[in-house]
Amino acid sequence: MINEHPFKAHPWHGISAGDNVPEIVTCFIEIVPTDTVKYEVDKETGYLSIDRPQKYSNIIPALYGFIPQTYSADRVAEVTNIALHRTDIEGDNDPVDICVLTEKDITHGDIIVKARPIGGFRLLDHNKADDKLIAVLENDAVYGEFKDISEVPPMVIDRLKHYFTTYKDLPGDRSPRCILTDIYDVKTAHEIIRRSIEDYDNEYRNG
Repeated sequence: MINEHPFKAHPWHGISAGDNVPEIVTCFIEIVPTDTVKYEVDKETGYLSIDRPQKYSNIIPALYGFIPQTYSADRVAEVTNIALHRTDIEGDNDPVDICVLTEKDITHGDIIVKARPIGGFRLLDHNKADDKLIAVLENDAVYGEFKDISEVPPMVIDRLKHYFTTYKDLPGDRSPRCILTDIYDVKTAHEIIRRSIEDYDNEYRNG
């Protein structure tokens, strides 16, 4: 039988978001809590590249990556504009980021996992919508039964907050680059996913 996929799939464009979106999504994981370097997918080649070493003790407290075939553009940004009563916020033109909570020690990225979104952080990065979805690893022994972000222990939320509001700051910055405006529930997370797929289709399939 001839292999229908003889080459490695591009993790953003060549992997499906899953058959049960938005309830269950496929996630491509770039970095894990043990990484002291921030990796991200090179958009042209699909390989992991070094974005930057972590300058301080900030360590991502969860698996971190993105949902394939999603894109943050006008439809995603509209949710933030409505929530904040603004009209000037744009999408960040990246796939939608996702953190996956699990009790397992997963030692490296460049993997795909199935996860169930339960909420998210509404984050602004230089006034661009940079949503961080929060999900649980499917069938995880500790987090797998959580249905909404309100069930996550406050300390876990605080660690995620601290990471995302400080991980891009540099010495001498007079103000933080990333602003967390609020935390939203599973319903809004599903809406962000649906809109990000529409943005992706508009950019890469219907353009």
